[in-house]
Amino acid sequence: MTRVFVDTSAIYALLVADDAEHDRARRILAALQREDVSLVSTSFVVLESVALLQSRIGVPGVQAFHRLVLGALDVEWIEAAHYERAMLALLAANRRDISLTDWTSFEVMRGRGIERAFAFDAHFAEQGFALEG
Repeated sequence: MTRVFVDTSAIYALLVADDAEHDRARRILAALQREDVSLVSTSFVVLESVALLQSRIGVPGVQAFHRLVLGALDVEWIEAAHYERAMLALLAANRRDISLTDWTSFEVMRGRGIERAFAFDAHFAEQGFALEG
């Protein structure tokens, strides 16, 4: 089965109706569901998504994430080895604009052979992954 990585940017766009990418995110998700792909994410993305939703729209956003999105994701828990490789990549890149969460996402994607990302973050394309939509 084809696997597609799901980033915080896609999760937020799906759940927040006034997000600029909301309609596009819904169309992409519908297309992915028709394709019957496996949606993969990480524990860091879950944490980042919950923090973002909680701070911007409150606990109802977290409840919607938990009820509507989390169960559809195959969540890869970030282990020490993922963290170490991601931290080394972050330090080597010496950039302010790519988060540790993103670097862990890239590590998991490469490690699991995932080539596609449901994301509205150009860093995924910059790292060689195909963006959905």
